[in-house]
Amino acid sequence: MQLHISPSLRHVTVLPGKGVREFIKVKVGSRRLSYRMLFYSLLFLTFLLRFVFVLSAVDTIDGESKCSTIGCLGKRLGPRILGRRPQSTVPEVIYQILEEPMSKDELKGRSDIPQTLEEFMADMKESKSDAKTFAIKLRDMVTLMEQRTRTAKIQEYLYRHVASSSIPKQLHCLALRLANEHSTNAAARLQLPSAELVPALVDNSYFHYVLASDNVLATSVVATSLVKNSLHPAKIVLHIITDRKTYYPMQAWFSLHPLSPAIIEVKALQHFDWFSKGKVPVLEAMEKDQRVRAQFRGGSSAIVANNTEKPYVIAAKLQALSPKYNSLMNHIRIHLPEMFPSLNKVVFLDDDLVVQTDLSPLWDIDMNGKVNGAVATCRGDDKFVMSKTLKSYLNFSHPLISRNFDPNECAWAYGMNIFDLEAWRKTNISQTYHYWLEQNLKSDLSLWQLGTLPPGLIAFHGHVHVIDPFWHMLGLGYQENSSFADAESAGVIHFNGRAKPWLDIAFPKLRPLWSKYINFSDKFIKSCHIRAS
Repeated sequence: MQLHISPSLRHVTVLPGKGVREFIKVKVGSRRLSYRMLFYSLLFLTFLLRFVFVLSAVDTIDGESKCSTIGCLGKRLGPRILGRRPQSTVPEVIYQILEEPMSKDELKGRSDIPQTLEEFMADMKESKSDAKTFAIKLRDMVTLMEQRTRTAKIQEYLYRHVASSSIPKQLHCLALRLANEHSTNAAARLQLPSAELVPALVDNSYFHYVLASDNVLATSVVATSLVKNSLHPAKIVLHIITDRKTYYPMQAWFSLHPLSPAIIEVKALQHFDWFSKGKVPVLEAMEKDQRVRAQFRGGSSAIVANNTEKPYVIAAKLQALSPKYNSLMNHIRIHLPEMFPSLNKVVFLDDDLVVQTDLSPLWDIDMNGKVNGAVATCRGDDKFVMSKTLKSYLNFSHPLISRNFDPNECAWAYGMNIFDLEAWRKTNISQTYHYWLEQNLKSDLSLWQLGTLPPGLIAFHGHVHVIDPFWHMLGLGYQENSSFADAESAGVIHFNGRAKPWLDIAFPKLRPLWSKYINFSDKFIKSCHIRAS
């Protein structure tokens, strides 16, 4: 007998086995699906049985120690489908041992702790230890390595702090020789600028640049690179501001090394009328800042001796002790409107940068009524340098900060800034700056830890016009992987960070971009043994 089922499943025909055409027809109602369901059920069961067979076969091939193919699908997904997690194969005793707290002195004088992973593995194979012994040995080895790594990191930070904070003997020599030259050589005591060029100092048709520094060599590099790369050197007026001790060496250098046709003015802080009259807010804030830092920081020895703080916190505190962050040269930019009352616009330059292009187009930038033209530091190809927002500098766990600012707002950079002094005088930026310095002191330096950029970010908040990053490439002083090609093609490069180009810790591949503006055959440079590398 043969059974034929029509494709629609509505007719079933039964034929006798001997070929007789007698047959029985069974008509299935169009709405009754019992045969259809039966057919699909049989089809599904057939497929399922084959799938289970394949899983079992592959799982057997994999074995119990492996779980890499489709044969483990049931083992992996089954517990999760049922809402359970697969059981860990790590013995519970290992977790217990690794979670036990250890004191620092527990490992002192121990000679049985493996020093390398190779020693550890050899020890385990030889002793055939149980899980508890394995965990104890592993914990002791890792803890010892952590302690040594922490100590090494802190020592590195301390050495970098000392290297970056000290004045190299070559720079000290240069300042002394120039001071001596100033006292013995009339040519080193020239009026800068000469009397006939003095009117240009307040002439807004010139391009006015301001540089505040007590480093003669660094200042000479900025000035030389600025003038040499300018298409209009005769229109440059560079106002150099320095302190009392560096004034004579600075005057001697630029008297003996003129950068004609550019106009160079060298002026000490005490030569400004506003500085010598009454109280100067920034000086008062700096005096208080020094007292607070002495009280709460305790010096580098106390910082390094702290056994509880993480290395990066210690590094930040050491950096806060750097003389740079408490230097008047670093704060003086906030008083530019008072220092240059006749000027409408200036470009302020730090002493750790190099100018590699003509900067006169900066005067054509429409600032849209803003005061500060700066490069934003929250976007760019270099994610290490160009990823800074306000939370990178300000302490948003403090309510005074969190109430007033957005942590994700883009930060900007000091170092090469266009300042519209005319627009600045219509604002309260300088007062805001000093107000927040006071608030930080009252909060025991808890609003931010170091530098003049954090209070600058606050004071200029809402007054910044973002300019093209071509005009200011950052980070050459604290990361060696800065692209040389990118640095070479930037308009201005900034060696911000500890690895200043005049220090021994400068990055060798980047230093030539700075040192090429030094004449190493100059008698003062040679006598102080200042070399290219």
